[in-house]
Amino acid sequence: MKKKLTYADAGVDIEKADSLVETIKKIAKKTRRTGVMGEIGGFGGLFSLNTANMKNPVLVSSTDGVGTKLKIAFLMNRHDTVGIDLVAMCVNDIAVQGARPLFFLDYLATGKLKTGTITDIIKGVGKGCIQADCALIGGETAEMPGLYREDEYDLAGFAVGIVDNNKIVDGSEIRPGQQIIGIASSGLHSNGYSLVRKICFEVLGLKVDSHVPELGKTLGDELITPTRIYSETIQSLVRDLPIQGLAHITGGGIMDNIVRVIPQACGITIKKGSWDIPPIFPFLQEAGNVDEKEMMRTFNNGIGLVAVVPEENVQEVLNRLTGSGEKAWAIGQVTKTRKNARSRVQLV
Repeated sequence: MKKKLTYADAGVDIEKADSLVETIKKIAKKTRRTGVMGEIGGFGGLFSLNTANMKNPVLVSSTDGVGTKLKIAFLMNRHDTVGIDLVAMCVNDIAVQGARPLFFLDYLATGKLKTGTITDIIKGVGKGCIQADCALIGGETAEMPGLYREDEYDLAGFAVGIVDNNKIVDGSEIRPGQQIIGIASSGLHSNGYSLVRKICFEVLGLKVDSHVPELGKTLGDELITPTRIYSETIQSLVRDLPIQGLAHITGGGIMDNIVRVIPQACGITIKKGSWDIPPIFPFLQEAGNVDEKEMMRTFNNGIGLVAVVPEENVQEVLNRLTGSGEKAWAIGQVTKTRKNARSRVQLV
């Protein structure tokens, strides 16, 4: 072969990747917080821990992705919000254990490095980190022709936080009679999108630019709405109030996520109609003929976060939440597990 081949001939543009690093550095700089050492571009992200005010510090970590919600971004050619979703899915999972997020790393793989698209994605990651008060300290952008289509990509995120051992929220003090408070989601968040796409695109034959009267907006605008980040709200609660347990309502919905923090001897009763359900959920339920329990174990149904609190503190917690701009409701209570019960979560 006479021609001298380069990596670019194989579909990987190193120069474009190097140039993109400079853009990412500028975005990461806006998320900088105490503890960050160095800049984006090294072999590893450096973070100096200050544990002076902790007796027994514990690191809490989580990793997650955005899932098939990315398909909506591809269809809309809109990529500035999925980075927020990525941060949210990771930091919410560590925040419910009482941890304060410290830093975040991302992994982005694509078939062809498109500078504008990648920049929009990372800008979203930066916005999410600012909302969560954590620093973007590193990541990886991989161009993989032949493995991914040129116009598609996948994302993964990694978050690390810290909490004092005696302040970990682990549900061990949850008892029957304690109350369940639900905090509003911003919509679908980042779960159930395989079913969403089947209902909207296959059953109904809609497109992302279809205006849906029941939603008061286009389908795409509803589906691309980013996941709510709760870390600052959670920190405010656990700092001052007796929060016995917290659950991030992700894949598995309300049915499967609450029991992850409830002792084996306890169950949950959820009061139907006790919170405002955004119109996207009844729209999907009716269009797809989805039964109630399937809705509750697939989607968040308007509740993105759940807190378990002593009965005497319910109003105080609700006041704190509404005062900080959250919508919240008392939606149920902890019960004693019934013998031979098919589910530990009962809808009444």
